[in-house]
Amino acid sequence: MNGTKLFTLLILNIILNMNGIAQVHNLDFYINQALANSPLLKEYSNQVFSVAIDSQKLKANYKPQVNAIANNTISPIINGFGYDEVLSNSGTYNEIVNVNKAFVNKNNLNTQFKSFKLIRDSICNLKKITEQELKKTISTQYINTYGDLQQIHFYTDVLNTLKQQVEIIKSMTQNNIYRQTDYLTFLITLKQQELQIKQLKIQYNYNFAMLNYECGLFDTTATELEKPDIILSQLPDITTSPFFIRFTIDSLTLCNNLSLIKYSYKPKLSAFANTGFSSSFLYNAYKNFGYSFGFNLNIPIYDGHQKKLQEQKIGILQQTTTNYKNYFATQYLQNIALLYQQLQSTNALIKDINEQVEYSQALITANSKLLETGDVKIADLILSINGYLAVKNLLTQNSINKMQITNQINYWYK
Repeated sequence: MNGTKLFTLLILNIILNMNGIAQVHNLDFYINQALANSPLLKEYSNQVFSVAIDSQKLKANYKPQVNAIANNTISPIINGFGYDEVLSNSGTYNEIVNVNKAFVNKNNLNTQFKSFKLIRDSICNLKKITEQELKKTISTQYINTYGDLQQIHFYTDVLNTLKQQVEIIKSMTQNNIYRQTDYLTFLITLKQQELQIKQLKIQYNYNFAMLNYECGLFDTTATELEKPDIILSQLPDITTSPFFIRFTIDSLTLCNNLSLIKYSYKPKLSAFANTGFSSSFLYNAYKNFGYSFGFNLNIPIYDGHQKKLQEQKIGILQQTTTNYKNYFATQYLQNIALLYQQLQSTNALIKDINEQVEYSQALITANSKLLETGDVKIADLILSINGYLAVKNLLTQNSINKMQITNQINYWYK
């Protein structure tokens, strides 16, 4: 009984290990890994938390500030030598608790808080753009790697078909239906396919390793990849694109800076109060406990027109932002139109190639039947095979190109 259980566990372990080796990963897996492992995205998240802390610091800065101040000085006079006692009082002793409170207009405070909000919005928008760029990069590498895998599968299928036919040709050569040179020529074609598969596997392993590298994964084992689910996204309003939103945030930031300049030239009021002990100990020290209070008012009068110069500088920056925004909008629409044109042309080409593939397959099928009777020339058979390989390879390349174009369009849309 124990032996049966041990055997059952051994079989289950083998099955689980086989499943691990044959594990298939899809595009979403690698995108999620890349997003989770990206140090830049983590840095953006930390920057958002840092801005939140700065906002709290600003709020705390306008609360009453309480400080304990101790300032004690001893000025001894020895044998008549020392500081003038009239000036130094032989020493001073100050132990005071001081309270300061700055008063700020509510609109001014909201404007300062808005600065932090705009900084946070800018960081979040940069994070979205970085995510888009990372998704595009990973998708591009995944598609290329998947294309290599499709080529391997295709050439392997062709190789298996050639191996079946080479036995037929070998047998017919032995029966003097085909010449020895025909057999060798076909055998060379078969060996070329084997070399092509080896070359493709090297390329696939390299691209697979690069895919893991770009995702921040340490994995040297190449596994099967699922066909990427690249679906064309719907055309959004350009103003909702994070690439366009960055200009909106920049413009709002400049407008907010103008408001900050305006408030910086408003009168500033602060109040203070303190209590404690301040004495020279010359007489009646016990009576030197007391308090004081007051206020400070700062009214800007003249600064050499610095305010006007700052406003002019922001006006120039606003014009620059507008120029970049308008240029981006034109480039954005032109780029999207160009990508759609390429996608349409590629779809039409794929349709034509598929028709050519059907003709090539029909020719190979016909030649394969004639091969069994020795009614086809080996050169013609090889020519049909090479033609099929060429057109099938062209189909694979354009299918991958279609995915890449769709990936480019989605980069601007999502």
